[in-house]
Amino acid sequence: MKDILDAIQSKDATSADFAALPIPESYRAITVHKDETEMFAGLETRDKDPRKSIHLDEVPVPELGPGEALVAVMASSVNYNSVWTSIFEPVSTFAFLERYGRLSPLTKRHDLPYHIIGSDLAGVVLRTGPGVNAWQPGDEVVAHCLSVELESPDGHDDTMLDPEQRIWGFETNFGGLAEIALVKTNQLMPKPKHLTWEEAAAPGLVNSTAYRQLVSRNGAAMKQGDNVLIWGASGGLGSYATQFALAGGANPICVVSSPQKAEICRSMGAEAIIDRNAEGYKFWKDEHTQDPKEWKRFGKRIRELTGGEDIDIVFEHPGRETFGASVYVTRKGGTITTCASTSGYMHEYDNRYLWMSLKRIIGSHFANYREAYEANRLIAKGKIHPTLSKTYSLEETGQAAYDVHRNLHQGKVGVLCLAPEEGLGVRDAEMRAKHIDAINRFRNV
Repeated sequence: MKDILDAIQSKDATSADFAALPIPESYRAITVHKDETEMFAGLETRDKDPRKSIHLDEVPVPELGPGEALVAVMASSVNYNSVWTSIFEPVSTFAFLERYGRLSPLTKRHDLPYHIIGSDLAGVVLRTGPGVNAWQPGDEVVAHCLSVELESPDGHDDTMLDPEQRIWGFETNFGGLAEIALVKTNQLMPKPKHLTWEEAAAPGLVNSTAYRQLVSRNGAAMKQGDNVLIWGASGGLGSYATQFALAGGANPICVVSSPQKAEICRSMGAEAIIDRNAEGYKFWKDEHTQDPKEWKRFGKRIRELTGGEDIDIVFEHPGRETFGASVYVTRKGGTITTCASTSGYMHEYDNRYLWMSLKRIIGSHFANYREAYEANRLIAKGKIHPTLSKTYSLEETGQAAYDVHRNLHQGKVGVLCLAPEEGLGVRDAEMRAKHIDAINRFRNV
C-alpha cells in the first residue's frame, strides 16, 4: 500500500508506473458480518448503533473481471444506505449479495460472509480488466454507484431500468469504504481537479440522486421560476437540491430543523426558509392519524414566502412523516418526486388532493450514467459545490455512520481511506481559490 500511496502522491508517476505496481493480496475495508444480522433484533430503529456492527477488516483483493477496474481509494463518504446496511434495515444486504451471486460465476465473488460497504469514492485506477479502453492505470477518478449488466433491452433507454440494476456498495460487494474498491468502469468519471480527495468523494451518490430527481427529464424536469419545496435542505440530498434550484433559476423553499441549518441555506443563497421545529409543525396527531390542519397551516406559510404561489415541485425524501403534507401543498398539476423515505416507507396521503388536482408522484432512484456524469461535470466546473462538513478516518467510520443515523451531521461526512490527511489531491489551485468560500461553506458553520 505504501508503494501505491507514494505513486499517487508523486508528480512524476506515469500510467506505466501505476500498471507496474504490484497489487497487494489484501487491504483494509469497512464491513458488516453475515453472522451478526440479528444483533439488533427487537430494538427500535433509532436505538440500533452502527458502531457495534461496523468492522474494519483485512480482506483479500477480489478477482478483476471484464469491464471492471480496481481503484486505490483515497477517500469515501457515508450515505444513508451505509446506515441501512449497518443496522440491517429494511432487510439485510446479504440477501442482495446472495441474489447477485446467483447471476453468474463471476458475480459469485460478491456472495461472501462479509459485505464491504460504501457507495462513493475518489481515487486512482490501478488495474483495468479485459475490454476496457476509456480508462488507464493512474487516472484520477470518482465513481458513481450505478451497477448494471445491460443484457436486457429494458435498460438501453434509461440504464436505471435495467432489471439487473444495483447500487454498488449496497447491493453489491467491494464498496468504497476501503483502501481498494472494485467497480465497473462505466461507473468512473474524472475527479474534479480543484477539489481534495475527500471533497471529491462527497458529492457522488447524493449529487447524482438530486440531479435526476429534480433536474432530469426522468425526474421533475425543473425549469426557471419553479417553486421547489426542499425537505432537509441543508442535508446530504437537500443541500444539492438547493444548489440545483438556485443554479437553475428556480425558487427553493427550504425546510430545515434548526437555526444553524437555516443559516447554511442562506449562505447558499436561499431566501425562503422554514424552520419546522421553531414553527412547531406536527403533521401527525399520533402514530396512525395525520393532521390536515397542519398541512393547511404549512401551505399558508409557503404562500407567505412565495407571494401567494403554491409549490410546483416537491423534493421528497423523508417519506412517511412528511408525504401527506407534500401532496397537499403541491399546486394543481404539480409534481412530487420521491426517494429514500428515511422516516418510513409506508406513505399515507389524501388521494383527493392528488387525483382531483391532477398532481403527479414520480419515483426517483439514483441516476443513470449520463445523469451522474452531468452532475459531476457541474461539480468540476464549479457550478455546484461539495457539501462536506467533517472528515473521519477509516477507523472512525462507525462513528460517522452513527452521526448520520442520528442526524448529528450537516451536509456530507467524508472518510479518509488511503489518504493520510485532509487537503491532498488538488490539481487546480487557481480554480480552487475562486470557489474556496463555497467549498468550505459547510465546514464553517
